[in-house]
Amino acid sequence: MAEFMDVHHGMKGITSDQLMEAHRADLAIEGEEGVHFKQAWADPDSGTVYCLSEGPSADAVQRVHERTGHPADEIHAVPLTV
Repeated sequence: MAEFMDVHHGMKGITSDQLMEAHRADLAIEGEEGVHFKQAWADPDSGTVYCLSEGPSADAVQRVHERTGHPADEIHAVPLTV
């Protein structure tokens, strides 16, 4: 499975509870697309949210985010990690 980092903009002021709610929504349906969301981070000041996932494609990751109401603005493949 490939690993992806996606980026969401425009979420200024997001709280820890809101981030957890969005992450849980993704987890609830991730299996339908063969995706697993591993972790999420947020910067409430800039409104930027990052999600790390594994899945068959960036399109599959985006479909989950779209269905849960927070489509990603960018999705980047992460082919190397250390």
